[in-house]
Amino acid sequence: MSRENAVRFGPTPGDGSRFASAWSDLAGIGRDQLRGGFSRHVFDDAEMQLRAWFVEQAQRRGLEVENDRNGNVWAWWGAPAPGAVVTGSHLDSVPGGGAFDGPLGVVSGLLAVDELRLRGVTPDRPLAIACFMEEEGGRFGLPCLGSRLLTGAVDPDHVRRLHDADGVSVADAARRVGFDPSTMGPDPARLASIGTFVELHIEQGRLLRSVDPLAVIGVASEIVAHGRWRITVSGQGNHAGTTAVADRHDPMIPAAAAVLAARRVLSGFEGAVATIGRITPVPGGTNVIASSVALWLDVRHTDALVTAAIVDAIVAEVRAEAAAEGCTVMVQRESMSDQVAFDPGLGLEISGRLGAPVIPTAAGHDAGVFAAHVPTAMVFVRNPAGVSHAPDEHADADDCAVGVQALATVLETLLT
Repeated sequence: MSRENAVRFGPTPGDGSRFASAWSDLAGIGRDQLRGGFSRHVFDDAEMQLRAWFVEQAQRRGLEVENDRNGNVWAWWGAPAPGAVVTGSHLDSVPGGGAFDGPLGVVSGLLAVDELRLRGVTPDRPLAIACFMEEEGGRFGLPCLGSRLLTGAVDPDHVRRLHDADGVSVADAARRVGFDPSTMGPDPARLASIGTFVELHIEQGRLLRSVDPLAVIGVASEIVAHGRWRITVSGQGNHAGTTAVADRHDPMIPAAAAVLAARRVLSGFEGAVATIGRITPVPGGTNVIASSVALWLDVRHTDALVTAAIVDAIVAEVRAEAAAEGCTVMVQRESMSDQVAFDPGLGLEISGRLGAPVIPTAAGHDAGVFAAHVPTAMVFVRNPAGVSHAPDEHADADDCAVGVQALATVLETLLT
């Protein structure tokens, strides 16, 4: 696919409508009436409906479907064997997330198989479309669970003990939908069979536009370092009306300081971002001074050491405010990923073949987990508004069709 055809002139007429027709099946699954957008979390009803849809679509195409020991779903064109080419993404979302983050890569994988067959491609090696579980961490708090478990990047005992907001463990949630949690853990044979992994994803941000305003697709060079920390501030619960200010030990005051610090400290760290996106007071009553407040901090930068320094600077401000308020602070790192560089040779080959610019990303992906083990690449479809992890996330159907064509071209190169 030349740059002129893929980027300047767009897809073949009708491709966008064909994509929209395939995409429409997902539109009503997991809609969040409270937040807007979609809430699809691992092993809940919505995510299981999407799994069933994927299985049906894969089988309709004559693909062999299997579940692995970690709750990931695989659809195979050709018998599994060493050197397999794998594409795909995830089906879960953040709470109230957009429609495209995750499912776009899965749907595009299925449509790419259709396109390869239309081209008369006979693969010389097996192709798999994979759906990885709990990529967002929206239910159990730890992102990329399926790929981390498969590659041995996380302790399966720790994973089985994780709980959601309702107190349901990963193990119990898995059993409810028919998965055996005792089998969770590293899958070295499956990992060794993967020759190449390519993930297609909607761009999260507008960096592609800044590099080339006409580009429909891009290729990822790296994922910046990022992590999540839980900060718990403990004070003394009390009556909101009868407790004098001088007698209060209100953990919400240091919590507020954390929110402000997450923005204020960034002035000393170019290119960094820090976000407090979730706050949970206990007990959570309107007329109650909280006894404790839990906050979740997300920090990202190209350098892991800088990321750690940002966290330290934010926590220092929280501790200072907590000491003045008579509260205590506990910090727990929930996840941390160093900067990930995708395979440079593979990325340059794909960029050259597609005529697509190469850009970094600050969003985590399963591809970032696999990059340490197998040659890995990512292809992005442009996001006109740059909005992601929110209901307004969007990609045009014609652009998505270009993404399918691009993915098919990449897969054809790797399969033959």
